[in-house]
Amino acid sequence: MTSPSPLGHEATTWLRLQKRAHQEFGARVALVSDWTAPTPDGDWDTADLVRHVIEEQQWVPWLLSGLSTKQAQSRLHKLGENLAEEWHRYSLAATTAWHDASPEQPVNLSYDTVEVIDYLKEQVADVTIHTWDLARAVGAEEALDEELVAAVWTVFEPQRETLEASGLFASPIPVGEDAPLQSRLLALTGRDDRVSA
Repeated sequence: MTSPSPLGHEATTWLRLQKRAHQEFGARVALVSDWTAPTPDGDWDTADLVRHVIEEQQWVPWLLSGLSTKQAQSRLHKLGENLAEEWHRYSLAATTAWHDASPEQPVNLSYDTVEVIDYLKEQVADVTIHTWDLARAVGAEEALDEELVAAVWTVFEPQRETLEASGLFASPIPVGEDAPLQSRLLALTGRDDRVSA
């Protein structure tokens, strides 16, 4: 029997989703055969995309320990060439850090100081969206876990008007309200899963 997370009920749910998001992304990483294949992320090839997601995990243990972004950056290591191995290493480190995080601990991000739960939601959302990107790039299953999609929708939908302005996403793509939730979620971030790869 696993011990309850010190983060509380909401975060326990998001911790479970974090593990699931990492499993989904890892399953697509295992299918990569061409690391130079294009992705839906503009100028990124598959290696760039996977490297980005791994690098985001590298930050997690340091930021959750209370370090500033400047302090954390000095502790990051250059990734090795085997990105599949690097993913497993840093995914495990991040997952462990999330489980051990304290709810009262503020997290110093580049743009603000936020609560642990907000950083957790942001990270789950990022990995989930990039899972679809990687699936599209490698020709893998593009259908995302329905619970993940629903959870990430609650993160991104309230930011509908500011996502593009953040510079992190392309312009939203118009889709009908009757479109599947995954299609509407991806459309918010400038992705169109109705278009064939």
